[in-house]
Amino acid sequence: MHDNFITLVELMIRLRSPGGCPWDRKQTPQSLKPFLIEECYEVVDALEEGSPEKVKEELGDLLFQIIFHARIAEERGEFTIGDVISATIDKMTRRHPHVFGSQELSTEEEVLENWEEIKKTEKGHSQRTSILEGVPKSLPSLLRAHRLQEQAARVGFDWSRTQELLAKLDEELQEFRESLAKGDAAGIEGELGDIFFMLVNIARFLSVDPDEALRKTIRKFVRRFRSIEESAASAGKSLNDMELDEMEQLWQASKVEG
Repeated sequence: MHDNFITLVELMIRLRSPGGCPWDRKQTPQSLKPFLIEECYEVVDALEEGSPEKVKEELGDLLFQIIFHARIAEERGEFTIGDVISATIDKMTRRHPHVFGSQELSTEEEVLENWEEIKKTEKGHSQRTSILEGVPKSLPSLLRAHRLQEQAARVGFDWSRTQELLAKLDEELQEFRESLAKGDAAGIEGELGDIFFMLVNIARFLSVDPDEALRKTIRKFVRRFRSIEESAASAGKSLNDMELDEMEQLWQASKVEG
């Protein structure tokens, strides 16, 4: 494993060197950002497919991006891939004193609380004035809302009963209806945002990953819509030529299938 890792690092050095790949030599951390994000999502897709071979391939692509960024940093005299690995080892060892030290923590909640306390003492974290500052601004909105709510809940800013959340959701829905009745575009947008945020809160409170729940619903929608398309094609029809009632019948039939 060590030899293969060194070979991969040397491969990147070759790609970035004079006489290497013109495209790779041209890249910067900024130009590589979209590829880094894309590779992360492709790993997630592979995990959802449940194919070990696909997961292995996509993790390799993600690792390549990490080495790419580290190589550019090394060329600039900032840090090396070795520095990245050493810093991660140090950080993970420090943040797991119940594993690598003498501290005793027995529950997941205790581990998370201690993790946050340790982070507060670390460079770059000690200057933060809010526990919410640790949530990346560039996260997708659904995930960021979930993480922000988790952080707030860790200091006790949370609901106590599911019924309270449902009542708050009803309140947000009513405010949305009022904005809709007024034709208030800004109000409609704002109230819809509040509804989304509240739905994420409900999911978090019930220990449901909102992103995963939505992904499953999207997959279900795609599967059922494709069933409609296939049924229409089998009947020699195009969806553009069908009435909504006909498509609704096919939709209901697809629901029976799963």
